[in-house]
Amino acid sequence: MISQWYPPEPVHIPENVARGLVERGHRVRVVTGFPNYPTGRLYPGYRQRWRDTTVIGGVPVRRVPGYPSHDRNGLRRAASYLAYAATSAVAAVDHLRGADVLYVYLTPATVFAAPALLRALHGTPAVVHVQDIWPEAVTGSAMVPGGPAGRIVSGTLHAAMRAIYRLASSIAVITPAMRDVVVSRGADPSRVHVVLNWADEQLFRPVAATPSARARIGRRDRCTIMYAGTMGPFQNIEDAVRAAAAARDDVDLVLVGSGLGEAAARELSGRIGADNVRFVGRRQMSEMAELYAAADYQLVTLRDLPVFRGVIPSKLPAALSCGSPVLVAAPGDSAALVEDHAAGLACPPGDWRSLAGCFRRAAALSSAERAGMGRRALDCYRSLMSQRAGLDRLAGLLVAAAR
Repeated sequence: MISQWYPPEPVHIPENVARGLVERGHRVRVVTGFPNYPTGRLYPGYRQRWRDTTVIGGVPVRRVPGYPSHDRNGLRRAASYLAYAATSAVAAVDHLRGADVLYVYLTPATVFAAPALLRALHGTPAVVHVQDIWPEAVTGSAMVPGGPAGRIVSGTLHAAMRAIYRLASSIAVITPAMRDVVVSRGADPSRVHVVLNWADEQLFRPVAATPSARARIGRRDRCTIMYAGTMGPFQNIEDAVRAAAAARDDVDLVLVGSGLGEAAARELSGRIGADNVRFVGRRQMSEMAELYAAADYQLVTLRDLPVFRGVIPSKLPAALSCGSPVLVAAPGDSAALVEDHAAGLACPPGDWRSLAGCFRRAAALSSAERAGMGRRALDCYRSLMSQRAGLDRLAGLLVAAAR
């Protein structure tokens, strides 16, 4: 396995895949970095060094040094990606020697350096699990300059992605829309498979609402909508604040988490008098299922950018796995999934007035209607997005590639 991120970082898919494959009788080895996501600072208790291998859950995990960074500065972020690409490629030649097949958690796309080297040296096949669409994941952010330099970066990344799609034995993508994009960019349709991401099921599961969880989010006796997760430049938190202010007679909005966009959201909330918006900061992941249960709805919101039309944010499977009804203001497959299974309500992204209307419609539903949405949310998760279903498909792709 090649993955720049691995627990104790809050990225559960790679570890779930590793442990799930071991439980199915396979032998797994991992090359990853030293934990620094999402802060960009090395976790306490870790010191970067070249030879660092520990066994976690029966899986040998080799950590390689890098350049920790996760801020808006494009050069520092690029240095972080490229440093892992270089050190993982060197380590993989030794640590992954003799591997039958590679599982590649493809975010960022630069992690494919090691699989490319092992393919060139030994013909080792690779199954890539695409988590976001490059180059848009980079060029759609502030990390890439405009003008000729930006066009050069975009062209280079497009060429790199075409090469990755060509070299991969199989490509797993996380949404139907992402499959269409990958195929349109040259991937063989017969090698592209939709495998929806699942939630961390040890943390996100249906639980009963407790008085302590209600107190932690400041629950009042009226409709409570919760946003839980990163408040960054893409999450459009300011639109959620504006919508909540417009629907202040009907709903409370609780924001759990932090990020680069939190300060602007707090300033906006104070400036427009959104006294029904509460910021409760980051909470432990172990608390989240109870907090979800204490709210009436979970909010999924993203900016209306092409890069997000093939993305299902991780907070959506987390909410569905808890049996929480969902309000979606995001482009692409997220809204379709919720609407098709009557697991919540959706509205166009990037329109806070429409979102305010969605808040009002949600508040007007009866407790029985909300409970029905919650049951359908959990049914949707179990049938389409569960860890067991995803692991079965990925294991099949890996075995086929190895053969």
